[in-house]
Amino acid sequence: MENTITWQQFEAVDLRVGTIVQAEPFPEARKPAYKLWVDLGELGIKKSSAQITKRYQLEELVGQQVICVTNFPPKKIGPWRSEILVTGFEDEEKNIVLAQPQAAVPNGKKLI
Repeated sequence: MENTITWQQFEAVDLRVGTIVQAEPFPEARKPAYKLWVDLGELGIKKSSAQITKRYQLEELVGQQVICVTNFPPKKIGPWRSEILVTGFEDEEKNIVLAQPQAAVPNGKKLI
């Protein structure tokens, strides 16, 4: 298989579940996006930018759990500082579908 990684490389990626507690428009972004605040339990509330405007309305995002990469360095996106990466998959139209647990999980739990 191409692009195989070691178990240690996989363990280095800190994937955790969090709950979106606030979502706002991000008009300054080059591509349509939302500003998100995600409660990651013991890690606190972290900010992210997500290009999910085609599939999700702001009012439906608050309360949803998402899977996030929490150990990337912060990234400046226009005037916004993104602290985590909210993960998702492209659908057939290249719109992002959020990666989410099937059942409620305590915020901050690590993917194992």
